[in-house]
Amino acid sequence: MKKLFTKLALAGAMLGLSLSAAQADPLKVGFVYLTNPGDHGWTYAHEVGRQELQAHFGDKVETSYVENVPEGPDAARVIRELAAQGNKVIFTTSFGYMDPTIRVAKEYPNVHFDHITGYKRSANVATGNIRFYEGRYVQGVVAGLTTKSNKIGYLGAFPIPEVIQGINSFARGLRSVNKDATIKVVWVNSWYDPVKESDAAKVLIAEGADVLAQHTDSPAMLQTAEKAGVKGFGQSSDMHKFAPNAQLFSSVNNWGPYYIEQVQKVMDGEWSTGEGPDHWAGNTWKGIGDDFLVLTEFKNMPADVAKAATAARDGIAKGSLNIFEGPMMDNQGNAILKSGEVLDDGGLWAMNYYVEGVEGKIPN
Repeated sequence: MKKLFTKLALAGAMLGLSLSAAQADPLKVGFVYLTNPGDHGWTYAHEVGRQELQAHFGDKVETSYVENVPEGPDAARVIRELAAQGNKVIFTTSFGYMDPTIRVAKEYPNVHFDHITGYKRSANVATGNIRFYEGRYVQGVVAGLTTKSNKIGYLGAFPIPEVIQGINSFARGLRSVNKDATIKVVWVNSWYDPVKESDAAKVLIAEGADVLAQHTDSPAMLQTAEKAGVKGFGQSSDMHKFAPNAQLFSSVNNWGPYYIEQVQKVMDGEWSTGEGPDHWAGNTWKGIGDDFLVLTEFKNMPADVAKAATAARDGIAKGSLNIFEGPMMDNQGNAILKSGEVLDDGGLWAMNYYVEGVEGKIPN
């Protein structure tokens, strides 16, 4: 009998050790990247966020990523492989991954999927985004006070609401300080194509633009501006080293706090989904006021321009400056907002028009 108790005690101890080991297993977190992380731009900002996540949780998490994943059918394969490898949280970090994420999530109901910049959610798919447009308003203020030609060039990736929000926000900032300045948009139909971005910048400069902005990923636009002696703004990460004389400031995407917040929710059993009566449940959309968007030091501009930029940034952060508050007209003269009216988030995601100050029409 004594031997039996001893064996049972040993078995119990071994089971306890086994359970402790299981409980100590790190939470596996996977990331899908559109390009390679490099040292600049959109994917680099996500990689910085991943590293911050790993540093914050230490051996409680095990993170990995797959780079250079095209938007389309191949994305579903990569997402599926990450789930099959035991990743319990998967961040898919580009707009074009939205439908593949939703599709694969149905196959893995016990995995938490988090799609960046999308709007589709489900029982195990949440969405996260940064209010990039807030930084573009500040860019518009600086451009309006800096330009001599009153011609601003803007590189757009794809004509989707998120990009249109940025263009219109830039225009609102521009026109708040300079009623004569206008914006010409060139669509490159790519998130990352240095050759196209450089060529588009050259065309805009040749047409008289002396300040350039972008919703594209490479530093090619700024490098072109540097060579031509005009100014511009960095995108997603600080691009000062690529164009030290041209960059006025960069809008930096700070993903670390979001990744840490979402993984902590998974660990605590509090991760939210897209289901429920609240249409925005499972969606996180924060900006300057929450340090999700960070503006670098204002450089290559007069002190009074930097002061105006600081005031605009701080006003947005505190909520005293509402970018899309009426009166607001589209560039065809139609009233969008009356005085005192404010565009809500639903209205921002439904943007299919240019506001005053932007030339041309949005392509179909």
